[in-house]
Amino acid sequence: MSSVAEKLQRKSQRATATKQVRLKLVYIDFWSAVKLSFLIALTLGIIMIVASMLVWVVLDSTGIFGKLNVLLRDILNDPAFSVTQSFSLGQVGLFALVVALLNTVVGTALGAITAMLYNFSVRITGGLLVGFTNN
Repeated sequence: MSSVAEKLQRKSQRATATKQVRLKLVYIDFWSAVKLSFLIALTLGIIMIVASMLVWVVLDSTGIFGKLNVLLRDILNDPAFSVTQSFSLGQVGLFALVVALLNTVVGTALGAITAMLYNFSVRITGGLLVGFTNN
């Protein structure tokens, strides 16, 4: 009688036949492309908001804003100048939110335009040939 390990070893040594299927991508659903591009743009917007606020917190906690205040006060000859008053966490967050909203709108529109252009170009090119295997 053979052990389970020997049976598995014999089983893995057999060559498996791989099937390959070749298909042409001749149509992209417009609304699916719009929904997917919206979700990707929204995710990137959220990442940008969190990253910008995190960078501000790190710069503030490491004291870079304090050194920048001293440098800019010397350059501008203004003893009341403060970088943290000009660029507070709320202002940075609001600016990042506005840019994220604009990027979401533009990203969604670009996804829709790309899907339309691909669907129009398929009439000329015949589509994109894609190969799949069963690995």
